[in-house]
Parts: sequence; C-alpha cells; structure tokens
Amino acid sequence: MTAFVLTIVAAIVALLGWPFVRPSLGRMWLGAVVAGATGLAAVATIFEPQVDGVEQDVLRLFALVLAVCGGAVVTTAAFDAIDASGRTDGTDRIVRAGEVLRGGAWIGALERLAIFATLAARWPEGIAVVLAVKGLGRYPELRHQETADGTGRPNASGAAERFIIGTLVSMSWTAMCAYLAFAPYVLDLPR
Repeated sequence: MTAFVLTIVAAIVALLGWPFVRPSLGRMWLGAVVAGATGLAAVATIFEPQVDGVEQDVLRLFALVLAVCGGAVVTTAAFDAIDASGRTDGTDRIVRAGEVLRGGAWIGALERLAIFATLAARWPEGIAVVLAVKGLGRYPELRHQETADGTGRPNASGAAERFIIGTLVSMSWTAMCAYLAFAPYVLDLPR
C-alpha cells in the first residue's frame, strides 16, 4: 500500500507543481521531492503485497500521470542543475541551447507517453522506434545549430548535449514509472 500511496502523491505533486514552479531552485526541489517519492515507491514494491482490482487500475493511471508530468519536473530539474553549474565557469551555451530547441516540453511529454505505452504493451523494442522518430525529427534542427555561425564549421552550441541529456533522463524516468505500474504484477519478486 505504501507504493500505491507514494505513487499517487508523487503524481499529484508533479501534476500540480509542473506548470507553477518557476524559480530554478524551486524546480530543483520539486524534482528532488518527486524523484525521492518515486524511488521510495519502487523500493516499497519489493516488500509489499500486490494491489489488484480497482486499486491496480488507479495505480496504473497515476503511474502514467507521473511518467508524463513527473518526467517534465525531473528533466527540468536536471537541466536547471546543469545550467547552474554551467554559469559558474562563464559558459552559458547549454542554457542558450535550451532556448533554441523549441517544443521540447511537448515533445518530451509525447515521448514519455509513447515509451510508457510500449512498455505497457510489453513491447520494449518500441522504445527504439520512439527514440528513432525523435532523433530523426530533431536531426535537422540539431545539425543547423552546429553550423549556425554561417561558416559551416561546428560551433558547439550545446543543443546536441541538451537533446541527449533530456532524452536519457526522460526515458529512464518513464521506465521507472512503468515499473511501478506493471512490473510488480508481472515479475516474480521476492516478498
């Protein structure tokens, strides 16, 4: 029951906090709270009996909400931490890259939804399809950013690094949420 409650609380906090927390430090704290609650929920699944019936459906619904909204919170917190560390040495190219990759929040949300769906369908190979579509869709924009100075030489804008970091954080987060929704009921975990 602890995993059930923690998943629901983390999903509600992520859903309510996602659009409203603007200061960088606030987003990092919100990301830490959501990630901590989700991590504790994952550990709790090892020691608790399975939920079933309506509770299982509710858990899966909130795990989906947590994957999409919580993934935005955690990914944004990761970028805030990276941006803060980049400012200490005088470089802000990763910050500028975040301004260039338009639509990233929506693309990330759709990516997390698609990855969750492939894992729910027990088709993990679908993750490769989702990432390929995302990569091919972003390639022209990333390529343009590399040569945006007009010389045709790479200018190291940081857009590619931000794309990779965001994708990996988002994908890992969604896999954790899919675990909360499905794995305790599919895997034979010791109790």
